Amino acid sequence: MTQDPHLAADDRYTTMRYQRCGRSGVPLPRVSLGLWHNFGHTTPLETQRAILRRAFDRGVTHIDLADNYGPPHGAAETNFGTLFVQDFRPYRDELFVATKAGNDMWPGPYGHGCSRKHLLAGLDRSLARMRLDHVDVFYSHRPDADTPVEETADALATAVRQGKARYAGLSNYAPEQMARAARVLKELGTPLLLNQHAYNMLDRTIERNGLITASAEAGAGVIAYSPLAQGQLTDRYLNGVPAGSRMALGHFLKRDSLTADRLALLRSLNTFARDRGQTLAQLALTWVLRDPRVTSVLVGASSVTQLDQNLGLLDVPPLEGAELAAVDRLLTEAPPI
Repeated sequence: MTQDPHLAADDRYTTMRYQRCGRSGVPLPRVSLGLWHNFGHTTPLETQRAILRRAFDRGVTHIDLADNYGPPHGAAETNFGTLFVQDFRPYRDELFVATKAGNDMWPGPYGHGCSRKHLLAGLDRSLARMRLDHVDVFYSHRPDADTPVEETADALATAVRQGKARYAGLSNYAPEQMARAARVLKELGTPLLLNQHAYNMLDRTIERNGLITASAEAGAGVIAYSPLAQGQLTDRYLNGVPAGSRMALGHFLKRDSLTADRLALLRSLNTFARDRGQTLAQLALTWVLRDPRVTSVLVGASSVTQLDQNLGLLDVPPLEGAELAAVDRLLTEAPPI
């Protein structure tokens, strides 16, 4: 079905809040849209179109992809490219598009990893799928034990020098690896813009291992993915495991993670959220954004309704003082992951 090109809402920047990435001049929306699970070939293109249009109309300028997002690998970039040409090309300079490489993407010894060979070839393939001449940030998606961090950083800097990326980012790196890469990038004149890592109420690894502090010291912002812990920090599992859910299917989320103690914690957090006029998901997102070193949270959406529910966090005041202490007590008393 042919759609008329999108005419963006005139008030698209009136309600979203933005924050600068570290010491850079780049502001990002506090809520960004990740195209991990719901933008492959298993989701109707019209559903994807509706979500992207609504996100942009509500000030979500940051769109996060990777070469292996789908399913299958590459599908999310391909679908985004189709919708970009149809709806968003006139607004390219209002978008901040990210992608990543480093995954197993094609046969042979150069089809994976974080070598200069793979990363730069992967970026070229991503740009072709997305029908873009550049991305705004290009990430190394994961550390590669077989490639020196210095080589990976040099490849990211090369992408920026070539004009195929505006900035460089890292995803899933440990603090020491990140710091080494940041030093190389700075020496090459391409400061690290963003670190992307899992961060949520149930997984506070980047607090404990120092990544969030090291990112600030390097002048980089933090993008938090999985802020809802694969859906655990929503109302979906408060009364059992629904048929067809991610946990029921065992996709990235296993039934044995929903212990009696975990369920009790989720219900306590849900009560706390309800008392302050939020959903559990909105509370979880608000909690991640309590730290000013976190530039933005990445949310996925399977529908416009779900997107709007997540963006509802913007309508409720931030957590402060006694509320933060109360949430921290709940999390501290809970058994560790």
